[in-house]
Formats: sequence, structure tokens, C-alpha cells
Amino acid sequence: MKKLMALLALAGILTFGVSYTAYAQDDSDTTELMDDAMETAEEAVEEVEETVEEVVDEAAAAERGFHQRVKAKFIEGDPFFMSFVAISLILGLAIAIERIIYLSLSTTNTNKLLNSVEEALNSGGVEAAKEVCRNTSGPVASIFYQGLERYEEGIDMVEKSVISYGGVQVGQLEKGVSWISLFIALAPMLGFFGTVIGMIAAFDAIAAANNISPGIVAGGIGVALITTVSGLLVAMILQIFYNYIVSKIDSITNSMENASISLVDMLVRYQHKSA
Repeated sequence: MKKLMALLALAGILTFGVSYTAYAQDDSDTTELMDDAMETAEEAVEEVEETVEEVVDEAAAAERGFHQRVKAKFIEGDPFFMSFVAISLILGLAIAIERIIYLSLSTTNTNKLLNSVEEALNSGGVEAAKEVCRNTSGPVASIFYQGLERYEEGIDMVEKSVISYGGVQVGQLEKGVSWISLFIALAPMLGFFGTVIGMIAAFDAIAAANNISPGIVAGGIGVALITTVSGLLVAMILQIFYNYIVSKIDSITNSMENASISLVDMLVRYQHKSA
């Protein structure tokens, strides 16, 4: 707000100085008035610069203050219990990020792959279709390759191979997800456990002081509840990542199932066409 007011003052002074000079061109004191206006403008500019510096310093101090407050709350909540909550957050985020990257790389344009496989199958046969699958990354292409490998054994074996290998691929997609759910459940438990221990310490302090002072009770309870808040916050953050990962896995799984059915139908048509 100070910066805005200073800028408005500077604009007003400059405008007034220019207008006044224009109307006073025939006056012998024009030069003196212009000098006064320039001095006033310079003072306004200096004030604006000082205001900007103050705003920057206040922002830097606020940023440092935030880190200091977080550090202070971490220490107040008992570093022993808060460390376990922080470890749960770090490990959970590490697994979640790894899964998100893996699932992003596993996403395949199934329609494009089906068209490529069908064109290769009609032009070059099964071997050409297998070559297309080998050159394509993702679980869908791997399932197609396993199904094409069993083509000579009959359509029934193709279906069994696709189903079996599809289960393997789903297991690969879900790898590590159970650990995220563990940290989601564990973080609030650790927070509550720290809170209970803190409450016990607070009541011990009351018993030792032999005085139910509001300061003793409020201080002990406030420190104890920091671990609960931290645990709940960690659980909420990890829950968002968990739900996104699960929805991504469901989407890829549905694509694999639909593509597998289309592959079997494609091979049936190719078999009838070749017979």
C-alpha cells in the first residue's frame, strides 16, 4: 500500500509540475519552479525506492519467519515422534512419485497400437505383428506379444496367455501402492501416539507442580496436539497421491482388458482369413 501511494504521489507531482510549467512559460520564475518540481520528484523517487526496499525486506523476513516457525513447531512437538511422521511423509512421497512416473510411462495409445498390429498382421503375418509389439513400450504391447507368441497353439491358448500375463502386468502396476496406504494409516497413528505421550507428560507436570495451572495444562496439551496435526496433514497429502495412482491404475487396467479382447477378435478374423 505504501508503494502504491508513493507512486501515485510521484505521478501527481510530475503532472502538476509539467502543467504548472506550461501555464507559466511567460513568467520569469519558470526556471525556479521547474527546479522545485524536479527536487520534489527526486524526493518522491527516493521515497519509492525506500518503500520498495522495505517491502522486499519484509517479504524476506516473512519467508525466514515461516521456516523458523516450522522448525519451532517441529521441536515443540517432540523431535522423536515428529521424526517418524516426517519419515512417513518422505517415504510415502518417494513411492508415490516413482509410481506416477512408472504409470505415465506405461500409458499407451491402445487404438493406435491395435491399428498398427492389425496392419502388420495383414501385411506381414504374426511375425510382423510381434515386431510391432517389441518396438512398443508399455504393458499392453507386452500382453499383445505374449498372445501372439501362442498363436500357433490356438486361440484358446492366446486367451489364457493374455489373461495370465495381464495379471502379471497389473501386479507390476500396483507394486508399492500398499506401502503408500500403510503410511497413510501410520502417520495419524504416530501423531496420536505422540499426543498421548505428550498428555501423559503434561499430567505428570501437573502432578509434580501440585497445581492445576491453566498455563501448565494449555502448554502441555498444545505441544502434544502438534504431532496429531502433523500426522493428519501427512495422511491427507499422501491420500491425494494415493487416489490419483489408484485411478491411473484402473484406467490402464481397463485399457489392457479392452485391448486384449480386441486382439483376440483380430486373431480370430485373421485365422478365418488365412484358412
